Amino acid sequence: MLPWTTYEAMVDAALNQPEAFWLEAAQRITWQQAPTIACQNRADGWHDWFAGGVLNTCYNAIDRHVEQGRGTQAALIWHSCATKEQQVVTYRELQDRVAGFAGGLRALGVEKGDRVLIAMPTLVETAIAMLACARLGAVHVVVFAGYAAAELARRIDDVAPKVIIIASCSFQGQTPLPAMPVLNEALHIAAYNPRACVIVQREACPAPLMPVRDYDFYSLEQFSPVAPVPVYAEDPLYILHTSGTTGKPKGIVRDNGGHAVALALSMPLIYGCKPGDVFFTTSDLGWVVGHSYGVYAMLLSGCTSVIVEGSVSASAMRMLCQNYAVKCLFTTPTQLRVIRQESRNLAGVLLPALARIFVAGEYAEPTLLEWARSYFQRAVVNHWWQTETGWSITAHFFGLPEQEPKALMNDIGRPAPGFFPALLPSMPDDPCGEVVLRLPLPPGCLAGIWQNGTIKVPENYFDKSGEYYRTFDEGMITSDRAVHMLGRSDDVIKVAGRRISGVQIEEIILSHQAVYACAVVAISDALRGQRPVAYVVATPQCTANVSIMRSEIIGQVNQTIGKWVGLKEVHFVTQLPTTRSGKILRKQISL
Repeated sequence: MLPWTTYEAMVDAALNQPEAFWLEAAQRITWQQAPTIACQNRADGWHDWFAGGVLNTCYNAIDRHVEQGRGTQAALIWHSCATKEQQVVTYRELQDRVAGFAGGLRALGVEKGDRVLIAMPTLVETAIAMLACARLGAVHVVVFAGYAAAELARRIDDVAPKVIIIASCSFQGQTPLPAMPVLNEALHIAAYNPRACVIVQREACPAPLMPVRDYDFYSLEQFSPVAPVPVYAEDPLYILHTSGTTGKPKGIVRDNGGHAVALALSMPLIYGCKPGDVFFTTSDLGWVVGHSYGVYAMLLSGCTSVIVEGSVSASAMRMLCQNYAVKCLFTTPTQLRVIRQESRNLAGVLLPALARIFVAGEYAEPTLLEWARSYFQRAVVNHWWQTETGWSITAHFFGLPEQEPKALMNDIGRPAPGFFPALLPSMPDDPCGEVVLRLPLPPGCLAGIWQNGTIKVPENYFDKSGEYYRTFDEGMITSDRAVHMLGRSDDVIKVAGRRISGVQIEEIILSHQAVYACAVVAISDALRGQRPVAYVVATPQCTANVSIMRSEIIGQVNQTIGKWVGLKEVHFVTQLPTTRSGKILRKQISL
């Protein structure tokens, strides 16, 4: 049960009594030694949460639920969109497999504080490897399975892993992509060499194991089980590299204690989930959503997590939601657009167990949200967060008795507890600006940046005063505490002294029935400073004349915002450049 009945009561408690607020929240997890302080400043200028508290994240995610009688409940449900395989793993089965694999890792020399690099698609074994590291107090570093050798080598050198774990192949569609040649080339390029490599052999593409270096994943599961190793709350749980939309990818370090507390609180508060509920996350486990809401939040809360390998189709999503009584679905705007395209001539679906759908990764425009609400007949909402924060900066709070204001349902919501946003306007009296967050950040956010074998203060995120964390996202904040997003700082276009969000223009373009996706970028203009240029991907069924479509799009923007925006160029392309997690790389778009 949550102790607040209204959003304002919750925010006031977090603002005026933060120590009491977070120490109470910390009671949602099991501690070997409970913390006596919530937030503590570090000597390097950053901050730790629940410093001195002792726990084990894997114990909280698995063992305590088995002890409480949930051993036969499904913990993980896995579906492969490539091979059509499915697997259901109970909490007791997960406990046995994780404890055994942790024993195998220990036999390879992995101990508390060591890094283990995991380069696998979304598999049950990926989650087992993550949790086994947490059980040992080791630091897992999950990277996208599809990286080329040079990118993989860069991450190997960055974190110096004692062990690397890979699957023998991943899939592009239904085509298997062998992983061993990439691993071998990466190890040839990298300056650092691990002690061992562990291979998950897949039927579609088994790999020859190199003597001395390589070990079979399933054989390591048979080792004597290891008990959870106690770690301090401030000890690192994992390193996750950013996707690169803010520049060179950085290794974000997440702690154990603050991470567990924040995610355990978020499940009832934001998502309205309780133990036993089923939560379906379409994200790859290599991204922060997969970490937070494919594995840790669900298991910390005693829920069942549905995870998928590959891009899930409309029919597969419907099947999984029906067969496993999914209560909450967490997906991306890109995935919703795929489903919309596949379902264009189908009636909406009725999924009795499904309560609501959450969208993150990028902002979902109102027309997409309205379609999804009509199709699923359920609440569909945006929320805003980053790899650095690990959970929602702003959200809609379905666990509170107070209903969410309807006026906010198309926006990204109001701040989660502990996040106190402000604006850095670029011009005096400008109601818009970069959204910054007052320090200290709440539990669950980055503990620092991994650099040269140590955890460094994230100084690149500070504003000039050193009092705020820069999100590099632009928006505005209204009197009801709602944050309205405009886009990344470098995506806001300045036309003749007036500012216009590229996202705002994109919303209008996406309302055109023949537009599948689009991106708006700024280019220099000798007279007006900047002007917008649109890049549009038409729907596959589109038969409209390009010139007519271009005129219609420009007309829609002029009519909705005004001709002062100056949109004159609309380029039609077959696809837009994106990160591996689906975010559009607007910096890479050029004429």
